[in-house]
Amino acid sequence: MKHSSSPNNPAFSAYVGIDWADRKHDFCLQAADSTRRESGIFEHSPQAIAHWANTLHQRFRGRIAVCVELARGPLVSALQRHDFLVLFPVHPSTLATYRQAFVPSRAKDDPGDAELALEILLRHPERLHPIALQSTDMRALAALVEARRGLAEQTLRITNQLVSTLKQYYPQVLDWFEDRNTRLFCDFLTRWPTLLHVKRARRVTLEEFFHQHSVRRGYLIDRRIEGIKVATSLTNDPAIVGPARLMMHTLVAQLRVLLDSLQQYDSEIDATARRLPDYDLFANLPGAGHIQAPRLMVAFGEDRGRYNSAAQLQQYAGIAPVIERSGNKCWVHWRIACPTFLRQSFVEWAGSTIPRSYWAGAYYQQQRQKGKPHAMAVRALAIKWIRILYRCWKNRTPYDETRYLKALQQHGSRLVNSAPL
Repeated sequence: MKHSSSPNNPAFSAYVGIDWADRKHDFCLQAADSTRRESGIFEHSPQAIAHWANTLHQRFRGRIAVCVELARGPLVSALQRHDFLVLFPVHPSTLATYRQAFVPSRAKDDPGDAELALEILLRHPERLHPIALQSTDMRALAALVEARRGLAEQTLRITNQLVSTLKQYYPQVLDWFEDRNTRLFCDFLTRWPTLLHVKRARRVTLEEFFHQHSVRRGYLIDRRIEGIKVATSLTNDPAIVGPARLMMHTLVAQLRVLLDSLQQYDSEIDATARRLPDYDLFANLPGAGHIQAPRLMVAFGEDRGRYNSAAQLQQYAGIAPVIERSGNKCWVHWRIACPTFLRQSFVEWAGSTIPRSYWAGAYYQQQRQKGKPHAMAVRALAIKWIRILYRCWKNRTPYDETRYLKALQQHGSRLVNSAPL
């Protein structure tokens, strides 16, 4: 990655390594014109962090390079308020490996880790890159899309628990509703919590309920009502039905809150994404939609100089495989140390393009015919998409499927033998 700032830049008046914790932070500093090192501690509070930073500024003036074991979080946010501090994040695994090289016992020591961070900052400047402060909207969007992913995962967990609970006493309802993380499903269970309750409902009542929830397909309503009519209870044992019913109500209440929260997040994400200049660049991508497009915007960011090539982005995101060589052996394996959410964004979006992009679908089928499993084929597709998107992002040129297909045809690609140009 290309950056104008580096730790060995003579413009820095001092260098600091920080080992962070919940309540206090250890630091080790060295002035630019000295080999003497100082260690200390400051508390984790807005006042203490600001006082520590201002004290450094009064003492050294100029810009100060700071190496810290995280790229975001409360400490980073507090330090970024001071424009004279230039933050260089180091991956925790890098610091741990560095510690193992010099501490045979591998014992963690906060002051020692702060000094190791300073060592990395001074001795390996080419390995570190400063945190570029993006616009307020982009930073807000990054926080929103990641939080939304967390809520979606919670929704899935609650839904799975709900399905497991219903299988104990009310399994028929799972056959009537394929989508269980919906308000329709929640409202149905709240109104008719057991099979006995729903079998007592009149047909006109059930039809009115489905119409109120925008279910207009007559055959689907008829199928559900017929299923209710012929259904037989799995069990009438109060010792099973009573506790399971209570758990069902508990899970439905949690699911409602999560669904409402997801809707609020979707609205906020859409409004924030539309304010950014790159919105149209990502919004019209195949399969992007209102969920994936903002995640892709965050994945690339605003700094066009952040990556020198698509390969750097592929490696950083963990999409590109790791190749290791030792002696006569060479093996390829899954990249472990990477931003998981970033990798998920690319892989999930690539999967959604298979039925929406002609060449993407053809490439996926080509990979499957080679014997690759689904996950590996989608990752291979994600690698190709990153190359394309990187060029579009770098040149600020929207992706054009027809134009790309013509380019593939001109190069004699087997992916476009029968492409609709």
